[in-house]
Amino acid sequence: MSKYPVTVGDIEFDEKLDDPAFKKCTPEKLISIQYYYGTKEFDYKGEKLAIIEKLQKEKISSESKMNGYITVRFLVNCEGKTGLFRVQQMNADLKETAPDKELGEKLLRFTKSLDGWIPKEIKGFKAGYYQYLTYKIENGKVSEVLP
Repeated sequence: MSKYPVTVGDIEFDEKLDDPAFKKCTPEKLISIQYYYGTKEFDYKGEKLAIIEKLQKEKISSESKMNGYITVRFLVNCEGKTGLFRVQQMNADLKETAPDKELGEKLLRFTKSLDGWIPKEIKGFKAGYYQYLTYKIENGKVSEVLP
């Protein structure tokens, strides 16, 4: 048993953070697929525009008026369900920073609520993949969603 993941960037299950009901579709020994594999389009029903429209309705903001980036990375399985969410925050200079815990939690909940993810299809088989959303924050409000 190796202490290293099969692929750099794999997210390992953490019983404190992750839903035990969420299942990966591929055996653990296979390489994980990244969001950019096989297609250049955004694999979400309605594409990125649908996510932006939903985010605008939520009016998520922070009292702290922070500037920077909050990235939520997760796995989409072959059924289009999501899990293994991880959050990272950076300041405007792209240096890891002390988190705005409240804003990070709001954006994590929002990201978890997105239910239009489309599984990748490779040689006729549906496959799961890693995806991320980076929220650019200006004066405590989301100004852009990346990628």
